[in-house]
Amino acid sequence: MMINREELAQEFIRLVKSYYPKSGQFITHCYVKILECYIERLGKRFYYIGVYYPERLTSEVQAQQDVLRDIAENMGLIEVVCINANRIVRDPRSRLKHENPRLWLDLYWVASHKN
Repeated sequence: MMINREELAQEFIRLVKSYYPKSGQFITHCYVKILECYIERLGKRFYYIGVYYPERLTSEVQAQQDVLRDIAENMGLIEVVCINANRIVRDPRSRLKHENPRLWLDLYWVASHKN
């Protein structure tokens, strides 16, 4: 049986909170998603973590990137990519709002939520 992406993202959050409480403080204000990369010439799929964070947490996220990367690698994921949600939401050229409205709303909530 294969674990689904949402469960894997929740497990990542749980591990961050359990083993690195300092990182766990900011991860609850982020949107965590499992992302997929398919490399055709290898015929393989690779999975990595996307952490969408509000702009106000930029310094905390940057300081804890090694911790997040360590947990992801121990889970068998290849990388952690930290993305500023405010930039995506405010980008006038972004097509995300039309192509994936649910993700856009999740990112909007992360970017605009004050606590």
